[in-house]
This record gives sequence, structure tokens and C-alpha cells, in this order.
Amino acid sequence: MRPGRQLAVLGLIFVVLYSLAFFAGGASGGFKDRLQPRLGLDLVGGTRLTLEATNSADGKPPTAANLEEARQIIESRVNAYGVAEAEVVTEGNRNIVVSLPGENRDLTDVGSAAELRFRKVLKVTDGSGVNAAPAPSGSAAPAPSGSAAPAPSGNAAPKPSGSAAAKAPASPSTGGQGGMAPTPSASAAAPTPSAAASAAAPAPSGNAEPSANAEPSASAEPVPQSVEEQRKAIEQMVGPDVWAAATGLKAPADITADPSLAEKLKPFGTLSPQEIAVLPVDMQFNVPTITCDQLDKRPPASIKDEKQQAVACESGAKYLLDVAKVVGTDVKNASAQLDQTSAWVVSLNFTSKGQDRWTALTRESFQNEGQACDQTALGQGGKCRVSVVLDNEIISSPEIQGVLTGDSQITGSFDSKSANQLASQLRYGALPVTFVPQEQQNVTATLGDSHLKAGLLAAGIGMLLVIIYSFFYYRLLGSVIFLSLVLSGLLVFGSLVVLGRSMGFTLTLAGLAGMIVSLGVAADSFVIYFERLKDEIREGRSPRSAVPRAWVRARRTIISANAITLMSAVVLYIVSVGAVKGFAFALGLATILDLLVVFLFRHPIMTMFARTRAFLSPRVSGLGRALPARSAEQATARNPRVKEA
Repeated sequence: MRPGRQLAVLGLIFVVLYSLAFFAGGASGGFKDRLQPRLGLDLVGGTRLTLEATNSADGKPPTAANLEEARQIIESRVNAYGVAEAEVVTEGNRNIVVSLPGENRDLTDVGSAAELRFRKVLKVTDGSGVNAAPAPSGSAAPAPSGSAAPAPSGNAAPKPSGSAAAKAPASPSTGGQGGMAPTPSASAAAPTPSAAASAAAPAPSGNAEPSANAEPSASAEPVPQSVEEQRKAIEQMVGPDVWAAATGLKAPADITADPSLAEKLKPFGTLSPQEIAVLPVDMQFNVPTITCDQLDKRPPASIKDEKQQAVACESGAKYLLDVAKVVGTDVKNASAQLDQTSAWVVSLNFTSKGQDRWTALTRESFQNEGQACDQTALGQGGKCRVSVVLDNEIISSPEIQGVLTGDSQITGSFDSKSANQLASQLRYGALPVTFVPQEQQNVTATLGDSHLKAGLLAAGIGMLLVIIYSFFYYRLLGSVIFLSLVLSGLLVFGSLVVLGRSMGFTLTLAGLAGMIVSLGVAADSFVIYFERLKDEIREGRSPRSAVPRAWVRARRTIISANAITLMSAVVLYIVSVGAVKGFAFALGLATILDLLVVFLFRHPIMTMFARTRAFLSPRVSGLGRALPARSAEQATARNPRVKEA
């Protein structure tokens, strides 16, 4: 055997591994930065968010398939942030837990349903609760907030007006205020009071439901009540007379002209957003004491049903919205881009059927077919407006100034972050399950640093104890154990750096625990080898000849023991989630690298030691208990009668 060749192979592996760590995979910065592994939430701090699935109509939890689909969509949204490896796992049959290492950030939007709806604006009224008079005929309707407005792409601009972008001459841009898209400012202009009452658009029927999944409560406990049962409960709460007065309204009531009506309808102003969500659509719109503050806080998916009219708010005004003619599934792709004015926009590319529907909707709105849009809902050009509704929120309501036959854009006061966030939500699709954020925790870097120090201290203590015992019991052979553990640790560390940069592996506290456990596996292989070596020497062989024979006899046991540990790690990795998966991966990686060190270092270095004089000394080699036994056996064999005497 030529041990030098095996040691050379091990050296080559080190050169390649650390070359990758220093120069490959986008490595940059100084020496410390290039050798920095990707650390998890519990080691460097970050954010952890728990999302709970809201109750379905029958009060049952979502199916496992729907929960897994939602988990994958949420994971895609989180990874689109371009941050360190996130962990998105299911917990129980209702919860999804999102863990994001690194800087603290708001993750509540990743659980938004992202149900995109394009709805024509039919009527507009005041939503402040002060009055409910719609704008007088012929006056300008509330201008869109400028937060976002569909506009045609450069190759699809219609000729009639030269532009399809929403114009907002009277409403300044408000900028993003968090959430999925820029939120309209509360100080934006509200509609002017008027006594106009009738509308060309038909009022929704009394049994119209905001959503089949709307619930009066966002609690975790199932609420099996139907929408009708909830409405009856609300009727008893506000009183039959008050309910009858609200049901009798056929248009928004002007409470400035009839103060007694305001007092009579006052109980609706005390209802919770969950209770408001189950009211009929015409009641939500016509009752002046139902405010935008209540409507904006309705539970997620309150206006999800695309076949029902809906009520939503923008800039303090209540909009009665038509059924959704174009939905999120009609959008083929969405991307954040910079337009010619260097403003961020979200470009929408429709499917073939979606493009037909979008063209039909813009034609219908441009021509105001059937005079469906009330005078209060028309833009300054006298054309209908179309609201871009994401979940319960109106992103923008631009006036349609032409028939759009090509792709369009959502434009407005986006920045890079908000535009990419909205695009990712639309690109990866809507969630099949509605979630409510339950708890968001920010793990500080200080706490993560203390966890890291504790884990490294535990690993150091474990290695130190193994080394002390090795030198005490095996002496010279203890140096083999020490060098093997050091080399194994360097291989593991280099692998963590490369894997973190190439495949996003994140080291967590559980991963450190897996590596500490691997120290025991490595120590077992030493004991097996060295004790087998002592057995060979006791049987009368010289240390030089005992080393290869002991290796042959111990090799199978070492491989079997490590194989069992490796299989356990693989099975644990497959069936587990979260931190346990990190533990299994780290244990398996350390076990594989330990086998590599056993074959390429431990056996070759033992072969080289067997050729030295120090190895033949009982006091130095650590074989003191085996070598004297061998000498006594030889003396007994030469003169057996001496023992008998």
C-alpha cells in the first residue's frame, strides 16, 4: 500500500472545496465574508410568521392538498424577495409557518389570497359616514388615487384618446403605504354631496352574498352558521325596524337631508367588520352609517366571489362594483418593470381567453353599454372606470379611454419593492386557502448570536472531551483521532459554505446538534479500529503487520455502522420538516465526510505510523496493554514448565 497517494487525494479534495468556497458561486468580500456559511433564523435572527387558515363554509379545515399547494405558493412568494433561504412549513392541519433569516421584515402580505378581479365601477357614494350624497350629475367623480392604473403597453395603445392610462388631475399621488400595493391616502378627495338617488345599474338582490367563504369571525374555532343565519342574528342585534329600513333603501340615503334616518341607521355603525362582510351588497352600499373603515377591515376573501357584485373603498369613497369580467387566472404573467418615465409599473400579459375578456371589458366600459355606470361613477372623460381589486382592496380605478386589445400595465406610485411584490403575488397565483396572520415574531440578532455561541461552545466541549479521552487512553494514537476530527471539521465547514452558496442550505441550531452527534459516530469508528488492532497484536502479530489486518477486519464494521447512521439521517430528512430536516441533513453530511476521512486519512496515517519506532514502544503508541501481553505469551510458549513451577 502507498499511503501517500490517498493523502494526496484528500489534499486535492481540500484544494477544490476551498477554491469553490473562495471563488465560486458569487463569492465576494474579504476573507471572512467568503468563508461565511448561510445561517438560519435561530442563529442570526430574522422573522417568523404563523398563518392560520380561516374556516370554510362547513367549518372544516382545508384539505391536505390545498394546504400543500398554498405552502408552495407562499414559498415561491417569499423566495421572490431574493433573500436568504426561507423555511415555509405546514403545522397541524390549519397553519403555515414562515421563517425568514436575516433582517426583520413584514411578512404578513405573503399570506394574502392575491385574488385579482377587474370590476367595472357602477356607483360611487361617500364612505366617511358623515353624509351619503353621491356626486351631482355631470360633476367630476372622485379621481383615482394614482396608486396604480391600468395602461396599455406601448404596442397596444388605442388611437381614440392616445392613451388608456387613468388621469388623475385632481388627486395627487399618495405613494405606497405598505401592504400588497400602494394604499390610497385617506385625505384624498371625497365625492361631493348630492340628492341624486337613482342609478342605471340594477341593485343586487337581497340574497347576494359577498363570498361563499365569508365568515363573521376570523377565530380558529369552526363557525358552522350559514350566511342567512348570521344575517338573522345581525337583524336581531340591530332590531327588526332598523333592518327593515336598511333593506328598503334602493339608493344611498342622504342623511344630511333626513337626520332622523341617520339616528335610525346608527346601529350599523357599531357592527364589526366581520359582521359587515355578511350583509347584502346593496345594504353595504346604501346604508350611510356603514363606513369605509368597517369595509376595509373585512376578513380576507369577503368579496372573492367573481359572480357577485361587491362594495369596496378607495380614497374614502364607497364603490359599488360590477361582477368581475376579468380575473387573476386570465393573467398569464406579471412582471415589475420601469416604464419610459423611469416609473415602476406592473406589466400584465393575458392568456388568449383572458385577452378577449379584457378587450370586451374595456369596450363595454368605454362605450358605457346599457348606461350601466352611474353619473357618479364616470371619469372626467365621461367614460366608465374599471377597478383593479386585489383581495378586498382597490388598487386603482382608472377611466377607460379606449378599447385595449393588447397587454396592459398597472402603473402608479410603485417603488421597486412594492412593484415586485405585487408582480410575484399575481405571477404565482392566488392561494387556494384564505389565511389570517396569527403571530409574527422578530428574532433579534443578539438572541441568534447567543444561540450560535452556545452551539459552537457545545461542539467545542464535545470535541475537547473526545480528544482528552483519546490522548489519555490511546496516547500516540490519540493524535490520529485529533487530526481526523480537525480534518473532518474543516471538510464539514467548507461544505456548508459551498452548499449554502450553491443550493441555499441554511445552518440552524438543529444542524449544529446533528454535527455534534456525528462526533460520537466518528469516535465509535476509532474505537472499533484501535481495539481490533490490539486484538491482532495480542494474537502474536507485530504492529506493522497488525495494522493492515486490523483495517480489513474493522472496515466492514465501520462501514456498516456509518451506513446505518446515514440511512437513519436520510429517512429522517424525507419524513420530517423544519428544524428536524436540518438536523438530519447535517448528520448525514458529517457521516459521509467522516467515512471520507477514515479511508483517505486514518488508515494511510496508521500505515505510516506502523513503520516508526515510536509505534513499537508500549508507552508511546498506546498499545501498552497489548504489547506486554504478547511478550508474556511468547515467554510462556518458550518455557511452559516455568509457569507450572
